[in-house]
Amino acid sequence: MQLPPLFSGLASLITLATAQSDSSQVLVVDQRSFNVLRPVPPPSQSNLTTIFVPPGITLEEALDKPFHVYDDAFYDIIGPNPTLTVLASQGTNPLFHEAVVWYPPTDEVFFVQNAGAAAAGTGLNKSNIIQKIALSQAAAVSSMRNASGQVRVQTVNATPPVINSNGATLYRGQLLFTGEGQGNNTAPALYVMNPEPPYNTSILVNNYFGRQWNSLNDVAVNPRNGDVYFTDTLYGYLQDFRPSPELPNQVYRFNPSTGAVTTVADGFELPNALRDHPTPVLVRASVRKDVLTDDLRSAPSFQYTVLEDGTWSNRKLFSYVSPGIPDGVHCDTDGNVYSGVGDGVVVYNPSGTLLGKIFLGTTSANFNFAGKGRMVICAETELYYATLAAEGAVVQSEMPPQ
Repeated sequence: MQLPPLFSGLASLITLATAQSDSSQVLVVDQRSFNVLRPVPPPSQSNLTTIFVPPGITLEEALDKPFHVYDDAFYDIIGPNPTLTVLASQGTNPLFHEAVVWYPPTDEVFFVQNAGAAAAGTGLNKSNIIQKIALSQAAAVSSMRNASGQVRVQTVNATPPVINSNGATLYRGQLLFTGEGQGNNTAPALYVMNPEPPYNTSILVNNYFGRQWNSLNDVAVNPRNGDVYFTDTLYGYLQDFRPSPELPNQVYRFNPSTGAVTTVADGFELPNALRDHPTPVLVRASVRKDVLTDDLRSAPSFQYTVLEDGTWSNRKLFSYVSPGIPDGVHCDTDGNVYSGVGDGVVVYNPSGTLLGKIFLGTTSANFNFAGKGRMVICAETELYYATLAAEGAVVQSEMPPQ
């Protein structure tokens, strides 16, 4: 997801509201403490861009204890001694943006720079870059709060390059990226990249019946049949590196076996992240499961049922985030839903109840689990490593047999 200009001052407004502290890096929030505020700030002071800090503490205290417990179920997710470590910090260059993917064979995590960000100089004249880290190096410094500079962030030179990459997922043992395109002549596309040298790439699909997509954003794989779902939206146009849109903002489905590209959902203002949910709907475990997708400006996430034939139905509001907008959706093996938002990573149970936050005090556009108990979080100019108890939804489900 590309962040709109309103996020440039996200940390400038803080709504203070009492929380009780737990030990170490955990903060327990009593939501009853801010059911009634006097006064309630006006919309000009408390809105989409406003970070909410629980009552009675400072922003610094909230950052010092970044695991915020809103429901006791969050303890099962974070475990007895969660940790959060800054692995890298990069001034104003948003090197740590999106497309966070764990590649198990080498135990590395890949991610990309922000495409279209003025501070990066990327978009129309220069594509963003793909990078990676070794989790062995991250684990070695996990006892530190700030280990910036002690973990090597390596540039991945894909050949040919993925142009303005944004979303990514594992796909048949390789990495599948969305490319947003560049100018009039480089169309948005789905790229497949070898996660190991020489990082060779190929294009999976780059058009809808001869028409360019607007700006492909995120991608997910149906674990039951290997179909690829991806979102198309306007961020390249909004950030001045793609022409005006010619197609509606929609979610598409690509069948690698037949080559068929079909639409599965519309009615979004700006569709964003999507992810298969591991928990079956009702008793039809092998037939349909939930998938989550985001709508940017109004900040909700929606839930759909994926039918046996791969189509979507039963659109349902899942959550409405505050602050910021929902991005980077991922799930753990218990079906809890995680999303990057305006102040970090927020966690819901499968019914949409807020359980807790990993509070960064700034926007996380994406993150991902790296198996059990490990998470890498991108926050534009900072890269984080978290240890916790939860395990990401089974990676093999995104790697159907060839």
